[in-house]
Amino acid sequence: MTFFDDFVIDSLDDLINLIEDVGFVPFFENEIEGFSIEEHIAPGHWYDDTSNGFWDAWEWKGPAIKKAKCAYGKFLKGKAMYISAKWFPDFANYRRDGYDFDARYEDGLASFDDNNLYELLNSNAPIISKSLKRLGDYRKGGRRGFDSSISRLQKLCYVTVSDFIYATDKSGNEYGWGLAEYSTPEKFFGRKFTDKVYKRTPEESYERLFKHFKKILPGIDDKLIDRIIK
Repeated sequence: MTFFDDFVIDSLDDLINLIEDVGFVPFFENEIEGFSIEEHIAPGHWYDDTSNGFWDAWEWKGPAIKKAKCAYGKFLKGKAMYISAKWFPDFANYRRDGYDFDARYEDGLASFDDNNLYELLNSNAPIISKSLKRLGDYRKGGRRGFDSSISRLQKLCYVTVSDFIYATDKSGNEYGWGLAEYSTPEKFFGRKFTDKVYKRTPEESYERLFKHFKKILPGIDDKLIDRIIK
């Protein structure tokens, strides 16, 4: 299957099957036309700023992450993307350049602020964003830079979104926006990730990823694929 096939995402199961089939599924449209949920979702499942808009694609996030046991985070130029459990170890290996976080920090490749947030998150994962900010004193008059650090840690594949948690009323009904729950891939995937992530060199992982993207995005310029991976 490729992203240029004629298909429609009409249910949560359709989304899960797509993630497992192609491995990489961006949420929003991007520089590659057709390479997103937004461009393939059936009418009635996407909020379109009209009275007929629905938030299904957003409400499917948590269930998709848990049922597909996939990675989700800002992996594509600051935008969200699902990555299957099959492909995430190679993707993380390349993005991390073969470093676990401690080694990255010791070699001066991670900032003091990023290290503080990573250590706090790793010690309390899984943890929702609101609680993580409170523990880290990220507030007016306190620490700054939460959004920048959490985005950078996702880009480098040291942090993933493991669920979205909704507030509930007295009757147990969910309401409002789901809050991101963060974890590390090591804790979320367990040995299925830790046994594989550094199995290859970063260069070998890149080659595997490049070949796979050429398969699911046929005809796309090599430079665009390189930008997706990097």
